[in-house]
Amino acid sequence: DLKPANLLISTTGHLKIADFGLARIFDKAKPQRQYSHQVATRWYRAPELLYGSRSYDEGVDLWAVGCIFGELINRSPLFPGESDIHRLC
Repeated sequence: DLKPANLLISTTGHLKIADFGLARIFDKAKPQRQYSHQVATRWYRAPELLYGSRSYDEGVDLWAVGCIFGELINRSPLFPGESDIHRLC
């Protein structure tokens, strides 16, 4: 669940990722495995997850990283929304 609240910076300046509660093992040898589409905080959820896809890859994490960088630059969330439908509009 990549989001700013789960990114920690150590006293030595190292970035650490926290909260692996929604993490799943992704096996490229089994790309057809079905997953839940509720795997990320809504504001950082990739479009394919908002549409309910249960087949996805590491691209959903890259989307979240892009949203986080955008939020750092913009100083506010790029795609806030109260529901999946609101995020898509």
